[in-house]
Amino acid sequence: MSTTVNKTPVAKKPVLSREAMFDVIRGPLITEKATALSERNQVGFKVAIDATKPMIKASVEGLFGVKVTGVNTLIQKGKAKRFKGRPGKRSDLKKAFVTLAEGQSIDFTTRLA
Repeated sequence: MSTTVNKTPVAKKPVLSREAMFDVIRGPLITEKATALSERNQVGFKVAIDATKPMIKASVEGLFGVKVTGVNTLIQKGKAKRFKGRPGKRSDLKKAFVTLAEGQSIDFTTRLA
């Protein structure tokens, strides 16, 4: 008799170099709504368009030394605008809203070492 055991795949944490972390996290999101989210332990970032949630989580934990409990992402489509009278389109932008563990915070006024 052979018995089979259901093995659930274990999600591997992505291993990123410090340079790759800076490629994933493009910059902080400084808006009124993003600032208001800080009351709920959330921080907003502009991220690479091809970044995944596990990559974003690993990058924020590695760069800022905080514990991340959740990541929500959205892609803001570029607006159709006119540039010097000619039609054009702004680039798409991916945003990530990261939920931090209780008691954790990120201060953007300090430099990253």
